Amino acid sequence: MSEQNKSYDADSIQALEGMEHVRKRPSMYIGDVGVRGLHHLVYEVVDNSIDEAMAGHCDKIDVWINENNSISVKDNGRGIPVAMHKKEGVSALQVVMTKIGAGGKFDKDSYKVSGGLHGVGVSCVNALSIDLKASVYKDGKEWEQEYSQGKIKYEVREVGPSTDQGTMVTFLPDPEIFGETTVYNYDTLSLRMRELSFLNKGIEISITDRRHKDEEGNFIREDFKSTNGLSEFVRYLDGTRTPIMGSVIAMEGEKNGIPVEVAMIYNTSYSENLHSYVNNINTHEGGTHLSGFRRGLTHTLKKYADESGMLSKMKFEIQGDDFREGLTAIVSVKVAEPQFEGQTKTKLGNREVSAAVSQSVSEMLTNYLEENPTEAKLIVQKVMLAAQARHAAAKAREMVQRKTPMGGAGLPGKLSDCSEKDPAICELYLVEGDSAGGTAKQGRDRNYQAILPLRGKILNVEKALEHKIYDNEEIKNMFTALGVTIGTEEDARELNTAKLRYHKIVIMTDADVDGSHIRTLILTLVFRYMKALIEQGFLYIATPPLYQVKKGNKALYCWSDDERDTLVHDLGGDNPDSVKIQRYKGLGEMNAEQLWETTMDPERRTLKLVTLENAAEADRVFSMLMGDEVPPRREFIEANAKYARIDV
Repeated sequence: MSEQNKSYDADSIQALEGMEHVRKRPSMYIGDVGVRGLHHLVYEVVDNSIDEAMAGHCDKIDVWINENNSISVKDNGRGIPVAMHKKEGVSALQVVMTKIGAGGKFDKDSYKVSGGLHGVGVSCVNALSIDLKASVYKDGKEWEQEYSQGKIKYEVREVGPSTDQGTMVTFLPDPEIFGETTVYNYDTLSLRMRELSFLNKGIEISITDRRHKDEEGNFIREDFKSTNGLSEFVRYLDGTRTPIMGSVIAMEGEKNGIPVEVAMIYNTSYSENLHSYVNNINTHEGGTHLSGFRRGLTHTLKKYADESGMLSKMKFEIQGDDFREGLTAIVSVKVAEPQFEGQTKTKLGNREVSAAVSQSVSEMLTNYLEENPTEAKLIVQKVMLAAQARHAAAKAREMVQRKTPMGGAGLPGKLSDCSEKDPAICELYLVEGDSAGGTAKQGRDRNYQAILPLRGKILNVEKALEHKIYDNEEIKNMFTALGVTIGTEEDARELNTAKLRYHKIVIMTDADVDGSHIRTLILTLVFRYMKALIEQGFLYIATPPLYQVKKGNKALYCWSDDERDTLVHDLGGDNPDSVKIQRYKGLGEMNAEQLWETTMDPERRTLKLVTLENAAEADRVFSMLMGDEVPPRREFIEANAKYARIDV
């Protein structure tokens, strides 16, 4: 019997356990109760619709951000069953909405594969919402039930006839749970919807923001639908780079019962950009599917390069890393029972997946190389250049490693270290310029705050050969001060943070255009060569004030123009000229006491934690902003100019 024809009725719904702990310990279920957890609620609901799509019963999903920051998600799937559940004695809809772990995805006759990382389903969303309404359109009728904090307001009831088919869920997050904010970010949700459309080709996904309108008076809206799936995804991610080949290498099939989809392309850059997904979840820590991809890629390309005779003049051995320089690739697998491990449970552990992906990639590449000899030659030449650059970079890295604190050559002379030796307590400030660095040294707490001044703008690593990066004095000082080492047998660019000397690394630059540029250069360096610092939650951005507003002996600080205007009105009243405003264009314009008070004092400062919500999109944006291609950067600037702050 085909997957499409198997029954999906009330008895397909299995209740696994209760949900009494969800409200008490929400972080166990959605990761956290901050911005990330808030948006995760939307992903859980959308995942249910994606499951219907993967089972072949849905091809349209609509998402709305409503005026009150509630979310509505509607699909045209089969509709959640509403008949009586034999075991529970209530409607199957109520079981799905009020029992943790209840749903068709646990019944292999209903869903072969299901998405979602935590697998807690819509019931968890229900428990963490002040209000939720589920509407089911099925068999020519509409049913509904409403809930508050996971408790039903009334029994499932029939509303009336309907020509629609599917399910619609509208929920309002509970401010008691999400104390930080309940305001949804349109761009964050839009990026995820775009990503889902690439990963599930043929599905129409729309997102509408009913809180804002465009210049023509229409609600902000985007529609996504991918015809070619990962091939389009790779083109999208690589749109700001220069390809060395005309077409994307792609395959889609099933190996050992595991659906595998791969797309890849080589470009002229020096970075490796691999993105992997399991059941639509971005596994940014990798896992067995990524290991299988690397093994299949290396084995097949090396065999071809050896047989072509092009490597006969190479003075040293080609390594796995060389085959991945300038490569952008996406690996997506569907696994019936994924086993996740790693720090954030986003590393795939299923051993059987590795062989399936490796065989798929090997067959795909073998066919491509035989059918495209010109492109194959270009790839091998790219690999040979990468090997030469790696050899030079290894020597440069070795020089950096010798200068690490554990290597005996001491810390950088410009570093003003702290007296505390426990990394968990210590903070390192990367400060723009010697002048501001001097002020920061005077204002800091010497017990646990270290200062490393950076002179000028560091090298743009997006456009530099790797060995040039390790030759740069400011970058060498950063590696040395941090105490990290680069390179392992498995991955020459992997960062070893075992001896990291500070667990808070704070980028502190001027609040002007140059300061923003320097901050972006540092972020690019970290993203490309020290990504573990972001993934492990060690990287922060300081937020120095833009203004000091003073009247008499009373001086207050503002971090935005709106804050400044409000404060001027409050202090000045009918006489705004009585208020003095000082604009801080640079850290050096503050004295040590002011810098401590506003930017470095843990009791009063605001630090922004740098996170990696969407690695694929971050990769694309860094490439666009810092790469060689001018047109995409110009388009981005024109589209976002209204958000820019210009210093006159």
